[in-house]
Amino acid sequence: MPIKTPSSRQRTLPIETLAPRKRAKANGYEPISSVWEKSDGELIEAMLDFYPTIKPEPILDATYNAGRMWKGSKRDVWSMDVDPQYNTMIVGDNREMIGVPSEKFGVVVFDPPHVGPQGRDKSVKRFDIDFGATMECGKEHGWSLSYLYPPFLKQAKRVLKPEGLLLAKITDMVNSHRSRWAHCDFMRMAEEAGFTVCDLIVKIRTGPMLSTKWKMAHHARKRHCFWIICRNGDSCERFTDSRR
Repeated sequence: MPIKTPSSRQRTLPIETLAPRKRAKANGYEPISSVWEKSDGELIEAMLDFYPTIKPEPILDATYNAGRMWKGSKRDVWSMDVDPQYNTMIVGDNREMIGVPSEKFGVVVFDPPHVGPQGRDKSVKRFDIDFGATMECGKEHGWSLSYLYPPFLKQAKRVLKPEGLLLAKITDMVNSHRSRWAHCDFMRMAEEAGFTVCDLIVKIRTGPMLSTKWKMAHHARKRHCFWIICRNGDSCERFTDSRR
């Protein structure tokens, strides 16, 4: 698959060195909170500042869509999406990543669909469009979207450099009257794929996802998602080169 030459909108010049972290306290590091109430973009920047042990760029966003998480960012981001309307550098399925070079990226970002089609009318409901609810998750899939993860994880491990990071935004959902614990599935599957799952950050939204079609609630409306931090290596300790 051809990979487009990046435009100024899609990519910026790479940052050659990882900027030193600010020293917030006498203990020598600036902590990151396990609960986050700001934007995804701000959280990604905080994670890119906190977790890497190698230069994080170039970064592959394997679910780029319209690139909202990168608005205002100067990071060297390679955009990938299966939908050609977004004019990404790479148009393709992130479960295959045809033509994407191996061991190229310091970070892969993954924000998959969080819910499946809701209700009988799956073609025109605005809820489905707004929340990306287009991937099937019926009985044959165990009423979940977790079947999307293993093929993606295989490709993510291939294209990441050793010690590179996988940052995944995962939200649990309710389907067929049961809670489906997607973040648990993802962490287990990531370990099975050879990643080390290092951390979990709870990101709080301003309000739960709602639809006017729902008449009765049986579960708490979810106002949070999880950002899962995985390393393409055996350790979560952030050693510098001098300590390796």
